[in-house]
Amino acid sequence: MLSYILRRLLAMIPTLFGITLIVFVIINLAPGSPIEQKIQQLRFGGGIENTGGQTGSNNGDSAVSEEVIEALKKQYGFDKPLHIRYLLWLKNLATFDFGESFTYEEPVIDVIVSKFPVSLQFGLVSIFLSYLICIPLGVLKALKDGSRFDHISSILIMGMYSIPGFMLGILLIVFFAGGQFFEWFPVGELYSDAYDDLGFFGKVGDRLHHFILPLIAYMIGQFTVLTMLQKNSMMDEIKKDYIRTARAKGLPEKIVYLKHALRNSLIPIVTGLGGFLSVFFAGSLLIEVIFNLDGMGQLGYQSIMERDYNVVMGLIFIQSVLMLVGNLISDLAYVVVDPRIDFS
Repeated sequence: MLSYILRRLLAMIPTLFGITLIVFVIINLAPGSPIEQKIQQLRFGGGIENTGGQTGSNNGDSAVSEEVIEALKKQYGFDKPLHIRYLLWLKNLATFDFGESFTYEEPVIDVIVSKFPVSLQFGLVSIFLSYLICIPLGVLKALKDGSRFDHISSILIMGMYSIPGFMLGILLIVFFAGGQFFEWFPVGELYSDAYDDLGFFGKVGDRLHHFILPLIAYMIGQFTVLTMLQKNSMMDEIKKDYIRTARAKGLPEKIVYLKHALRNSLIPIVTGLGGFLSVFFAGSLLIEVIFNLDGMGQLGYQSIMERDYNVVMGLIFIQSVLMLVGNLISDLAYVVVDPRIDFS
């Protein structure tokens, strides 16, 4: 097992190299570099000396001198060829230096860390609640397959799955937070202005009050997939010979289902366990925008739109590492659930 883990860790190096190389080339070849956007700000911002040596005004006719453009290229590192810039990025990566954000004008790692708590909270809560609810519900649906409970619950969760998360978020705001019907929940941020003055239970209640609507929109798709996956996996296990053998031995139904069938039915479910590392970045962009949550999804979108290359590369690298490590953890979880699996 140790040799397998080492092989997987070594295999991550070329994988990360390939991912970062492709992303670096794509974003640098895309039209609208940070230099071009900065030049537009200078042209329309006024107070910039144009090519004729006169002071530009706010009429949008001002031009930026070649000296200013060259200075901007040197400042942002665009005075070097593309491959040299990538090699320099890799060199800085050895010290976990992702450079400075063009937009925020501070280290990229500080920008990411400042947005991290929002995605962390929603990621952990959503994956915990999803597994806590979906596994028992899927098992119950499998044991009551064909019953009224199974039919009604299937209609409900399939209906939930058919509604996009961002559309559900809009409906929740309109009906429960927009004031047109009810104004039961707040929108924006994760706590109220008086949060620091509240006691422990008051803070917990305030957090829950702000969490409910975006969390519902965030979980709805994942909730349905996990429930049906657990149900189908459990039903497959119930039909196997070893379950019939356990029944023939006279074991109670509870032991047959919960001790024997359940453990093996969890094998497909553990595939997603490694995702607990990448949930920090998994926040839906549209949901964050709709609920005005300043998390990782919105940071990534804004960075792409503003051509903040350093932030984009930092996010891609960190998320790629977490994804690869998460896949390794998923493989190891297989061994825990089913000792018959051996990767050595």
